Amino acid sequence: MRADRSARPMPSRAWADVDLGAVAHNVAELRRLAAPAEVCAVVKADGYGHGAAPVARAALEAGATWLAVAQVPEAAPLRDHGIDAPILLLSQPRPDELDDALDLDLDITVYTPSMVRTLAAAARERRIAARVHLKVDTGMRRVGVEPGDALALAQAITAERWLTLASVWTHCAVADEPADPFTAEQLARYEGVLAALDAAGIEVPMRHTANSAAALVHPASRYDLVRCGIAVYGIPPSPALADRADLRQAVRLATEVSFVKRVAAGERVSYGLRHAFERDTVVATLPIGYADGVFRRLGLLHQEVLIGGRRHPMVGVVTMDQLMVDVGPDSDVAVGDEAVLLGSQGDELVTPDEWATRLDTISYEVVCAIGARVERRYPSP
Repeated sequence: MRADRSARPMPSRAWADVDLGAVAHNVAELRRLAAPAEVCAVVKADGYGHGAAPVARAALEAGATWLAVAQVPEAAPLRDHGIDAPILLLSQPRPDELDDALDLDLDITVYTPSMVRTLAAAARERRIAARVHLKVDTGMRRVGVEPGDALALAQAITAERWLTLASVWTHCAVADEPADPFTAEQLARYEGVLAALDAAGIEVPMRHTANSAAALVHPASRYDLVRCGIAVYGIPPSPALADRADLRQAVRLATEVSFVKRVAAGERVSYGLRHAFERDTVVATLPIGYADGVFRRLGLLHQEVLIGGRRHPMVGVVTMDQLMVDVGPDSDVAVGDEAVLLGSQGDELVTPDEWATRLDTISYEVVCAIGARVERRYPSP
């Protein structure tokens, strides 16, 4: 007979404490810097791994007026949690997603004539006025209408009874590199589109171009709204921008020691036996691995973990569910001790940028990689 587990929660082997107070602080800081522009909190990818709905609520309570997601299904949990703020869909949806997008009352990005026609037909059939945000490709070369075609597409939108042009926007490609002149070039192309629409008598109710980096370092990009993602979570868009705002890291990724053993000098560890110990030492095993977002190479790069307020290096490759840490020959580390992989313990702090630097990637990838097995917790202040 199976035991009834309904009344007792099963403990997690690893957890991510998300400081919603830090999220609120960061949004308030972004509001201060970007004023009078409004703040749109980007909560795609489950809030960059932090949990979309809790982050969205904290951001809105701190003064954000918009939310943004990348895909239609990402908006459904926000509405299910009773969030009725405007939600901008950052990418043009598929035609088969339009009914859901309209039911969820999303502000819909478009950049092709075929989508304008298809969306107009769907809105007409449902008798729902759709709010349309025209995205212009000013140089990112990902998605968006060409600047020279933007006027015709805007005219097509305004000609449709069931469509309302809500904004014209673009996205900055190198705003996290303040010295790169390409951001100014993008803004000039964007201004050219706005001028063409104005000359044609088309009103643009809202203009927005700034991501987190642009909002921090390019005042000319702020316009009416800044779309902030990574900065909402207290992480600078690049290490070079770390001093541009008072941001507080929101995530703390932790687990606990599950096993401790002594190893002799010359012994090797983990798959491939790619790390050899130079001295007798103590190794602690942690029940977290690459399935949880700890990149396999971090062990070979000796990324450090905090145990007892001290830094200790990972050793050997990180495995799917576990990793090993060299805690030193005189260690008193014991099973059950907390180990922090991201965040603070004592006076030490491990940041996503620290991982990113070792991995030659960006902090966005680090936090978005935190896996579904890792329980998200939201401690009270």
